[in-house]
Amino acid sequence: MERILIVDDDPSMRYSLNRMLEAQGLQLFLAKNGPEALERFEQDRPDVVVMDIKMPGKSGLEVLHEIKEKDPKALVILMTAFGTTETAIEAMKYGAFDYILKPFDIPQMRGLVERALEVSRMMKKIVSLPDREKGGAAEETLVGSSAAMQQVYKMIGQVAPAEVTVLLRGESGTGKEMVARAIYHHSRRGDKAFLPVNCAAIPETLLESELFGHEKGAFTGALTRRIGKFEQCHGGTLFLDEIGDMTPATQAKVLRVLQDRQFERLGGTERISVDVRVIVATNKDLEKAIREGSFRQDLYYRLKVVTIHLPPLRDRKEDIPELVRYFLHRFRGDINREVGDIATRALEKLMRYPWPGNVRELENTVKRALVMAKGHTLLAEDFLLEGLDTGMGPAEHLDWEERLQKLMAPVFKELLELSRRTPGADLMSELERILIKKALQETKGNQVQASVLLGISRNTLRSKIERYRIRKDVAIVEEE
Repeated sequence: MERILIVDDDPSMRYSLNRMLEAQGLQLFLAKNGPEALERFEQDRPDVVVMDIKMPGKSGLEVLHEIKEKDPKALVILMTAFGTTETAIEAMKYGAFDYILKPFDIPQMRGLVERALEVSRMMKKIVSLPDREKGGAAEETLVGSSAAMQQVYKMIGQVAPAEVTVLLRGESGTGKEMVARAIYHHSRRGDKAFLPVNCAAIPETLLESELFGHEKGAFTGALTRRIGKFEQCHGGTLFLDEIGDMTPATQAKVLRVLQDRQFERLGGTERISVDVRVIVATNKDLEKAIREGSFRQDLYYRLKVVTIHLPPLRDRKEDIPELVRYFLHRFRGDINREVGDIATRALEKLMRYPWPGNVRELENTVKRALVMAKGHTLLAEDFLLEGLDTGMGPAEHLDWEERLQKLMAPVFKELLELSRRTPGADLMSELERILIKKALQETKGNQVQASVLLGISRNTLRSKIERYRIRKDVAIVEEE
């Protein structure tokens, strides 16, 4: 049973809140002042605290500050009859989940408490995942207790039940798809389909067919009818990642689906109605794209009903120890390493690094360290980080793209000429297919280790193995 602590010096308010929330099947604890509230918080560890700001002795803000020092993840709703801008700013500065003005409506308070409890449930799920048995990798999830991530959890709890389009913004590797999945999981559509589409990974000539489908004969090679992602996802949630890379023509069709909930397959005339919730993500500056004419302004306003900004890892470094231990628990079984901890010096090293690739880079770094580890504890030397291990400054490093270009320069012309001479050749796909096969051969078919070499997730590797129909005897080992 979920627990609520009510703190108010007014007995009638304590009684009213107790009756109101007890009807929701919650376990209630009552306190009449600050010191009693702190004692009850330590003793009962409530999921949510509902507390008045103005109390004799310790004020609600002072108690909030002390609660947050004891437990940074604590969810506290503050009540006040003296609502000012300054009060609101102070409440949020000290880390309140939200605040509410007295007098308030019963549905208003119930809704606020339910949103806080939703965030509490998500945070408990996040904490419990790494404790699963190592017989299989835990499901990918959001991890972090920083103030920045608590704000993200709060937004997820608020938007999940609402049938609105959500725009997720953040640098590559910050976890936008995981936020989309969390919104889906906690929504009314959580028992229906969730389909992710990376708009940047699909050639622009194929993206329209991928999303909307096509009829037989719609274009050269369209030998049968294809059902697109919007149609497949009827009743569910469609996640369009990297929407900033979508062409204006495809943008126009997406806009129409959002407006009318209808579309036609490529090469068809039949109007198809769909009921799909759309969540989109980008790491691009969409406002700049609008000014440059590469992104539709009307679509932009349709997408940004609610915007959630995901912080880069460098702005929430306090989450790094928690993230490292989560990845350690998640991958050590797959990589078959009996590693149970990380040395203090190793953590200090990770805290000094700027993490340009964000959480995804940290994830792959921990995977590599697990592969290289020689003992039961990850050491500083197990983590190879550019600029920290070589003693070279950023200016002395060729970035990844430049090094790759230098390596590929001798064969570029020959590859492009071969592609020109081969009708229907898809150079990008063929190169990716060869890279995946080589990585699997190098790791004797171990998909976890191959995904580390390629810098992609295991799920992404699996989908590409299926897409390119790579033989199972090449990908012979999935899990030890």
